[in-house]
Amino acid sequence: MTAPSARAARRRDRRVYLRSHPALFALLAATRRRPVLRIGRTVLVHGPDAYREVLTRVPLDRTAAGTTGGAAAGLTDGGLLFDQDGAGHRTARRRLAADLNSTAVARLRPLWQDALAARLGPLDHGGTLDLVPLAAELAGLTTAALTGSTADPLTLAGAAAEAAAATARDHLPGPRRPGSSAAASTAASEAAGRLTALLPDSLDAMLAVAAVNTTVAALPRAAAWCADAGLWHRLTPAAAPELASELLRLTAASPILPRVAAAGATVAGCPIARGDRLVLVARHAAESHRDAPADPAAAAQAVFGAGPHACPGAGLARALLADFLLALAPHRPVVVRARPDRRSALPGWAELHVAKGDAPRCG
Repeated sequence: MTAPSARAARRRDRRVYLRSHPALFALLAATRRRPVLRIGRTVLVHGPDAYREVLTRVPLDRTAAGTTGGAAAGLTDGGLLFDQDGAGHRTARRRLAADLNSTAVARLRPLWQDALAARLGPLDHGGTLDLVPLAAELAGLTTAALTGSTADPLTLAGAAAEAAAATARDHLPGPRRPGSSAAASTAASEAAGRLTALLPDSLDAMLAVAAVNTTVAALPRAAAWCADAGLWHRLTPAAAPELASELLRLTAASPILPRVAAAGATVAGCPIARGDRLVLVARHAAESHRDAPADPAAAAQAVFGAGPHACPGAGLARALLADFLLALAPHRPVVVRARPDRRSALPGWAELHVAKGDAPRCG
């Protein structure tokens, strides 16, 4: 990847952060050179080593308000992976990992490939294609297959996106408007009800939210990066898995992980007290702002967490992105229209229209 093409890809991708949560990401960018920084009772964790230390050595409150576990508890009646500790947590993780392993990829791959083959037709006939609803359909198909839901894939994906957006405000640090908490809580509860009504087991709600929102954020952003950086020629069946992993690192679909400390600790010389809010900046731990990270393997893993808090769906995410990009590559798509999503839980595109490679580009 040449420096100019990488800069063009970064410049476009940065828009999804600046339009969705500009104040938060300006703060994170301004403080990223500090491995750990305390601001009141909130601790920002940027450094790769500090990030891994928090996830592997610091006791974390799995169900505290404003964390992923807290959101999970709000979506269901409990009993989730996020609610558990000790042996129960390890057993649940092993069960979920088995559901998302290579056997699951082999079972789900035909669903992805059939959907891609059916939807890429406009590129063959001089038309344009919005990759955001395509990513939502793939996410809905995957989630339905994993949970046993019979809901329409786009309906299921829409409900999961709505539930995530309704709870996102509680995940992110920052001021709240007076009276907004009660309204946000009601909206989140109603959105959770609409999602769980589509699932055979309400305990799968958080799996649906995670699978849909990361997929809808990651796939279009990776495609835009390929278009802007001129990477389509590198996509072969042999090279696609490695390139997909690198694009997931560069785009960091879940850029921050909100957590709460369950006990005191010291990380990178910074004392952490029980109840402190921890903002783990996965984007910086993965060195997404660099073309060449110091430790490529650790950086690629950082976007999926670490240790007992690592995402068990990492392999599935990489396989889906690789297949998505391989299906697009013969068309050498260029971006002709892009609009950031200001409402989504994760930074992403509301629209990303592409056309076959000889179409005029969108700057």
